[in-house]
Amino acid sequence: MDILTDIVDLKRVRVPLHLAIGVFDGVHCGHQAVIAAARRSAAESGGVVVVVTFDPHPIEVLSPRNAPRLLTASAHKLVILERQLGIRHVLVVPFTREFAEQTGEEFVAALIAAAPTDGIARICVGQGWQFGKGRSGDTVLLESLGMRYGFEVSGVETVEVRGMRVSSTRIREAVAAGDFEVAAALLGRVYTVFGTVIKGRQLGRTIGFPTANLTVHSEQLPPTGVYAVRATGSGDSWNGVANLGYRPTVEGGEVKRLLEVHLFGLESQIYGEDLEVEFVEFIRPEQKFDGIDALKSQILKDAEAARVIFSREK
Repeated sequence: MDILTDIVDLKRVRVPLHLAIGVFDGVHCGHQAVIAAARRSAAESGGVVVVVTFDPHPIEVLSPRNAPRLLTASAHKLVILERQLGIRHVLVVPFTREFAEQTGEEFVAALIAAAPTDGIARICVGQGWQFGKGRSGDTVLLESLGMRYGFEVSGVETVEVRGMRVSSTRIREAVAAGDFEVAAALLGRVYTVFGTVIKGRQLGRTIGFPTANLTVHSEQLPPTGVYAVRATGSGDSWNGVANLGYRPTVEGGEVKRLLEVHLFGLESQIYGEDLEVEFVEFIRPEQKFDGIDALKSQILKDAEAARVIFSREK
C-alpha cells in the first residue's frame, strides 16, 4: 500500500484521481459505499482511487473530552482498506488545530493544487458529510467547486441495513452492548480490535497458559468478560480464549481494562507485533477466584468451552 502523509504527496500518484474522502472510522457499509463510488468512477473513465482520511479523528483535536472510542484506529483502518477492500493508495491527512482552521474551499483548493493538471476526476463523499472550519464544506460546495475546477462529485446517500441507518455511533453502541451480530451487519464484516502485544507479568506462562497482553489503540471494546476469540497477525491466525477486564485475581481490581489472549497452538514470542482480534462468542463474565489454582482450573474450562465453540463452526 502507498501511504501518503501530506496532501502534496498526491503528485506521486498516477492521474486521473478519483478521491473517496471521509473520516471512515470503522470502514463500515456506508464508508464502503463511498469508496465503491470512487472505484466505479475509476473503472468507467480510467484512473486511480485514492482514499483520503484523517489522523487523529477530528473530534480528538476539536473536542477531546467528547471524543468517542474508535472503531478503527489509523493503523487498523489501513489494514482493513488494504486487506479487505484492496485499496492501494491512501492519503492520511494530519488533523491539527492549524489544519482545522482551513475552510472547506481551502481544503479542496489544496487538493487541486497538489494534483497534476486536471488530476482530480471525481470526489466522492457521504451525502451529509461536512468539512472545513465551521463545517463550511458540503456536497453543495463540492459541486460548485467541481464546476470551477473540472471535477465530478458523488454524494453517496446514507446506507441502511436491516432497516437500521449505518453509522459509527450505532456500531459503537452495538459493540459496547456485546451485540456482535448487529455490529457485523452494519460493518459488512466481523468486528475486530487491533492491538500491539506488550510484555506483561508472564504469570500465565508459569501456570501453563501463556498469554499475549494487548494494548488496544483507543478502540471500542465489548463488555468485560471471557470470550472465544480469533486472532490474526504475523501472516497467521489462531483460535483462542481471551479475558477482557481487570484481572481481579491477579491485580486486585486494577482500574485499567486489559485484553489478554491465550492462543491455541502459538508457541513463538510475538512481543511488539500487531494482532487483529475477533470476539467470536461470549463465554462468561469476569470473576475473582480464591487463588491461582482456582484460576488455573477455570482457564482450563474456558479453553475447553472456546474449543467447543470453534468445533461448531466446522
